[in-house]
Amino acid sequence: MRVETTGLDGLLRLTPTPHVDERGFFTRTFDDATAREAGIDPAAFVQDSQSRSHQGVVRGMHGRVGGGEAKLVRAAHGAVLDVVVDARPMSRTYGRAESFVLDDEDFVVLYIPRGFLHGHQTLTPTADVCYRIDATHDPTEDVAVHHLDADLGIVWPVEITTVSARDRAAGSWAELAARLSAS
Repeated sequence: MRVETTGLDGLLRLTPTPHVDERGFFTRTFDDATAREAGIDPAAFVQDSQSRSHQGVVRGMHGRVGGGEAKLVRAAHGAVLDVVVDARPMSRTYGRAESFVLDDEDFVVLYIPRGFLHGHQTLTPTADVCYRIDATHDPTEDVAVHHLDADLGIVWPVEITTVSARDRAAGSWAELAARLSAS
């Protein structure tokens, strides 16, 4: 498994090497030793979750304040454009967004540290996204920024077909930034 840094401090891209033959493929999606070498505590993950979405669906931009959560994210089926935003006020990459295609061909896994916003758009007829999360969900820590916020400037590559009521009602990056800087 290859580990690469990204343009956002602390955000890592992990790319496994699948073994392909006439039967299909086999790939490792997580490796304890690789995680440790990259500075990730494998024992920290306490929850695995999965979402399934249809083409054009946008989920996000979601995050946590307070203790927050770190996560490993991958597409088990289909493809998504995965977007992360550094929401850590003391970070040199604060407020910057970066996008990655996660799919069932390259098997890329993103390590998203605590303090980031995260969302994705489904690019294929359906996509399953798997998450390994290092903290029990605390709904009092939930924050969301509107997926079309002009300050973030996220370009969603396909027509947006469905967004949850929560995401349609999400606030702005400016509002969250003011809240974060007051903390």
